[in-house]
Formats: sequence, structure tokens, C-alpha cells
Amino acid sequence: MRQIITTADAPAAVGTYSQAVRVGDTVYLSGQIPLDPATMELVDSSPEDMIRRVFDNLAAVCKAAGGNLQDIVKLNVFLTDLGWFGQVNEIMAQYFKAPYPARAAVGVASLPKGAQVEMEAVMVLGSSHGG
Repeated sequence: MRQIITTADAPAAVGTYSQAVRVGDTVYLSGQIPLDPATMELVDSSPEDMIRRVFDNLAAVCKAAGGNLQDIVKLNVFLTDLGWFGQVNEIMAQYFKAPYPARAAVGVASLPKGAQVEMEAVMVLGSSHGG
């Protein structure tokens, strides 16, 4: 049984997808770019602010699904400039604590709306509590 997860605290979908879909205790989070959920405009500032906005958007969807970032078991990061990799690691360490999720970082030619970073994740509810 699929449950669609939606929250106004993260950007509304800009295409034919849901913010997240829950099946059992597993939640599949769609890619988030650094859109401000209030204005639906890209955060136009430093790489750090853009990366934080993406983590904040993911956190809002996690919360709407009944979990938090620590429940993420797999994180995929897409960057138009792999030179941002170090900044992603630094900021991720402020949002996550060990044990960290499995992760991939992929350099891509372009992202929706001209974004420079996008992240998607798989979350298993309760996994951060050793369950």
C-alpha cells in the first residue's frame, strides 16, 4: 500500500511526481533542489546556503513522513560542479551524525530550474533507533 507524503514546509512538486512515497516503513524521497518552499524560487546565494536549503527541504519531507534525516539509509547527491563535494561533506556533518547513510555523489551536466545541487534519499522509519 502506497502512501503519498506531502508538506508545505518543502517545495511543491514541479513536475509529475510526489514529494515522497511511503511503502511500509520505507520512504522514497524525491530529489530536492534549493527551492525556498515559500517563494518556490531558487536560493540565490552561496553554495553553502544552497546545500543547506536542500538538506532543510529533505528534513521537512522526512518529518512529514514521520521520521528525520537520521532515518535516511541512502542519499544520492547530484552536483553540476564536483568542486562542491567538500562543502557537501562539511555541511552534511552538521545535519547527520554517525553512522552515516550510504551515499553516492554524481557530477551532472544540468539540473532542473538551473539548480547546481539536488539530493534524493531513501528513508527507513525507525532505523535511527537501531530498529
